[in-house]
Amino acid sequence: MPSYAHGTSATTLLGDTIGAHLDRAVAAWPDREALVDVPSERRWTYREFAADVDRLARALLADGVAQGDRVGIWAVNCAEWVLVQYATARVGAIMVNINPAYRTHEVGYVLRQAGVSLLFASLSHKGSDYRAMVDEVRPTCPQLRRAVYIGDPGWAAFTALGTADRQDELRARQAGLSCDDPINIQYTSGTTGFPKGATLSHHNILNNGYFVGESIAYTEQDRICLPVPFYHCFGMVMGNLAATSHGACVVIPAPSFEPRATLEAVGQERCTSLYGVPTMFIAELNLPDFDSYDLSSLRTGIMAGSPCPVEVMKRVVAEMHMAEVSICYGMTETSPVSLQTRRDDDLDHRTGTVGRVLPHLEVKVVDPATGTTRPRGEAGELCTRGYSVMLGYWNEPGKTAEVVDQGRWMHTGDLALMREDGYVEIVGRIKDMIIRGGENIYPREIEEFLHGHPKVADVQVVGVPHERYGEEVLACVVPRDPADPPTLDELRGYCDGRLAHYKTPTRLSVLDAFPMTVSGKVRKVELRERYATR
Repeated sequence: MPSYAHGTSATTLLGDTIGAHLDRAVAAWPDREALVDVPSERRWTYREFAADVDRLARALLADGVAQGDRVGIWAVNCAEWVLVQYATARVGAIMVNINPAYRTHEVGYVLRQAGVSLLFASLSHKGSDYRAMVDEVRPTCPQLRRAVYIGDPGWAAFTALGTADRQDELRARQAGLSCDDPINIQYTSGTTGFPKGATLSHHNILNNGYFVGESIAYTEQDRICLPVPFYHCFGMVMGNLAATSHGACVVIPAPSFEPRATLEAVGQERCTSLYGVPTMFIAELNLPDFDSYDLSSLRTGIMAGSPCPVEVMKRVVAEMHMAEVSICYGMTETSPVSLQTRRDDDLDHRTGTVGRVLPHLEVKVVDPATGTTRPRGEAGELCTRGYSVMLGYWNEPGKTAEVVDQGRWMHTGDLALMREDGYVEIVGRIKDMIIRGGENIYPREIEEFLHGHPKVADVQVVGVPHERYGEEVLACVVPRDPADPPTLDELRGYCDGRLAHYKTPTRLSVLDAFPMTVSGKVRKVELRERYATR
């Protein structure tokens, strides 16, 4: 059987714009809570949330923001971020997400490349002075005519522009929008060169958020704790749009990820769902006072961003009460989710696979060299097609054509295999695959195995140069006890007789933590570069 699957469903795709769908939610659940910002102790019902969204949307109109104009948001997680997300959708502006970790070189590039004319930004965070950085790059960004800072009097002054007499103008603007209009640009991190701006429509992200939420049975009773960043699809699509499309509530535990603040928010707000990448869940589980937090309200959640070790999943289900936790796989260019485990999947499917295809999408596994579909059980490149595939990279048709082929298949760059039952295993990145003496080695397999070592809290495996074999296997380990880390001999002894000799690590590096992106992904490219010459 070929490695191809499509998601059939009796539930039709949504044909709304984001603004119109928010109106449906407000009509259905006006008095249910829509948003809670724990750090500022502010909360909104759906009726109150929509009123503040409309006020900000009217302010955008008063400021001269036209349909298709690019409005940047360079901020940590806060209620204002969510208001900007929905207000820009109301007026048909294209919201440009900017990573809070960016510095002047990167933010200047994004402002220029997207042609941002209005920017909303945090004042500061963790020592970063956003106003100073904007002032520094502003002379190189001629299209940027205004910057508004969240937490500054300028925010209140700007929202005050949104007077009620512009409501008819707002309704007329929204009525003229199409669900296929571009609404969001998200810059992919990329390991070489400048990031590329994946351009997404209402149809892309509203439907993806909706079907992700459907897969874990969200209703208006759910309360979703989101410690993941809003600037990424994980927060703003799988989180915010999944919530509002089901009448659920978004809970913001902190401006950026803090394990204690996250668990405190779950208990205080009686959250039913919790999101995170595996490293976030590991940090929460490893808190010395983990047992003191009341997590009994949890039933589900989403783990994504990188593979989940079996032992971590067991603890999340048993100790965090997340019996229905789901694994998602996707990428920014696909809005983001293509594959997801379901509520009743067993532990093997939740840890050994990234689920099966979502409704109204197609996936296939192909030979990276020829493009022909592989038989099930054989590894190849994962491709996906359907409503979720981006419109393209902003103003970069050549780079778009490199990843989206003539058949509208998005080539993910991930190595995968499809099981007989249609569930998909990710075996690595094409660029992460280690080739040792002609043997193809998938780091994920070794990482999963080494997670069972009693001295290993977390591990990443990368290939580094070797004179004879081309590459050798390096295990980068965060120990459970920093005072008693594993030795290379101990790891090799653990592998002996249980793992093929060519997969057994020949080098070891003990670290306090891995280099990470803001979205919680380990930067393997940095690990490879760090140890390439050692």
